[in-house]
Amino acid sequence: MAGTAGLLLDTDSEDELPAGWEERSTSDGRVFYANHQSRDTQWEHPKTGKQKRITGELPYGWTAEEDDQSRRIFVDHLNKRTTYTDPRLAFAQEESGKPGVLHQRFDAFSTSFGVLQGRDLSDKYAIITGANSGIGFETARSLALHGVHVVMACRNLKAANQAAAKIKEEMSLADVQTMHLDLASFRSVKQFSDSYKLRGWPLHILICNAGVFGIKWQLTEDGLERTFQVNYLSHYYLVRQLEDVLIKSSPARVVLVSCEAHRFLDISSNKLDLNRVCLASTEYRSLCAYGQSKLCMILLSQHLHRRLSDKGVTSNAVHPGNMIYTNLKNSWWGWRLLFLLVRPFTKSKQQGAATTVYCATARELEGHGGMYFNHCQLCEASEEANNEDLATALWQLSDSLIKERLSRYTL
Repeated sequence: MAGTAGLLLDTDSEDELPAGWEERSTSDGRVFYANHQSRDTQWEHPKTGKQKRITGELPYGWTAEEDDQSRRIFVDHLNKRTTYTDPRLAFAQEESGKPGVLHQRFDAFSTSFGVLQGRDLSDKYAIITGANSGIGFETARSLALHGVHVVMACRNLKAANQAAAKIKEEMSLADVQTMHLDLASFRSVKQFSDSYKLRGWPLHILICNAGVFGIKWQLTEDGLERTFQVNYLSHYYLVRQLEDVLIKSSPARVVLVSCEAHRFLDISSNKLDLNRVCLASTEYRSLCAYGQSKLCMILLSQHLHRRLSDKGVTSNAVHPGNMIYTNLKNSWWGWRLLFLLVRPFTKSKQQGAATTVYCATARELEGHGGMYFNHCQLCEASEEANNEDLATALWQLSDSLIKERLSRYTL
């Protein structure tokens, strides 16, 4: 698996055991080392002197049982095999000098499989927008293969069904559903939300991933500039529509996919003018519109966290990676050429999904939010992105824009 390979690259050859030694674990997760020649055991690695501990649940599909001699065994029900070796041993973490504190290393080269290694998330429900391709697909795939009940919310339902089928081919037990969602239509967002609620499912993870990039100026059916509505405003509306489900399912998390482009709003200014969020055709520049929409996502994340964290719902914004080669580049031949030229220097889609998956599932982030992450690490967003007054004003403007548009329809 790609995630396993990514983790193994970080292993040090010093950690290889000498001949005659075996790594084992206790029922409470402590790692010890058995010397078959001297028949001794010790807590420290025989070469490095490090102590390790296993954390987290068994991987999805595994159970711990006892054989007829009361020895602890591990059963892989998916692949129908049994072993005496804890499958989490390969990913045990070094204990620090402080009790209960473990080193955890995720960075630009980490993959979403690596982040999820050893996790069983079969009690979680997630919605991922734009999940039929690119980073969204890798996010959906990674979560589904670790037990999450995934809803792929996509405009192109045929492509979504094909993507879901690929995941189920990889693991037939994967629980993946597809539902139609067109972010260029507030009516579609409302219909999607109502349909999800009717199914009676909880919602523990909401990942707002879908977006457009580098497109020409055009209006949606709601009369708003397309980049602004698809990338930001419809996601705002989706979160508001599912707020009650998130609260009832708490603890729950919202992950909003932003971008480092949030720092570059205009050639002459890095300030967000709320009077110009819906750019007219005469002042429209695709990169500026994209950066503006991504800044709005961070502002939304921060305000949402302040609003809902005391109700058990946290929110964080993420930058997936630099120039990741996804379907975003398909809007214009110039972008396709640029992405092709820089492809050797970009993240893979598995690496691109890592930060999103990290913010959606990491135990150490439980109860923490209002932050911006890059390379699975906390990152400082722009000064504009940390403006609480601007975030409040954007929230109010978003609410009024949607109410005004919906007043035209009978829903």
